[in-house]
Amino acid sequence: MRESRRSPLKSAVPSNVVSPVRRCSRTACGRPAVATLTYVYADSTAVLGPLATYAEPHCYDLCAEHSERLTAPRGWEVVRLSDPSAPTRPSGDDLEALANAVREAARPPDRGPGSGSRGPRTADPVEVARRGHLRVLRSPDS
Repeated sequence: MRESRRSPLKSAVPSNVVSPVRRCSRTACGRPAVATLTYVYADSTAVLGPLATYAEPHCYDLCAEHSERLTAPRGWEVVRLSDPSAPTRPSGDDLEALANAVREAARPPDRGPGSGSRGPRTADPVEVARRGHLRVLRSPDS
C-alpha cells in the first residue's frame, strides 16, 4: 500500500478561483470589493451601501472605483448609504469651527471687569433659527 504525500488539509486540485477576499462583480475587474449594490425594483432605486457581511445572489459587490462611478438608469434614484464605522472627511464648516476654537483658546483671558475694551456680558445670545446642527444667534442687544 502506498502512502499519500499530500497533507490531509490540502486539496487534491489546487484552486486559484476561490479567494478569501470578495472581488468586484464587474466583468474583468479583479479589485477587492468595498461596497454592495442592491436594486429595489418596486421603488426604481439602486442602493449602494457598505460591503455586506455575506455575499448574496441578488446583490453586487463593487470596488471603490466602480462604486464611485455608479449611475442608475433614467428615472431611477441612487441612494448611497455611508458606513458609520468609516472615518469621515472633515467639511469646510468643521475646519472653520476648529480654527475658531483654536483662536478662542489662544486668546488671553480677561483680567477682570472694566480691564478690557468690552464690558461684562449681561445676557446670552438668543437662538433665532436652526438648520441641522447650525444655529442662527441674535445678540440680546439687537
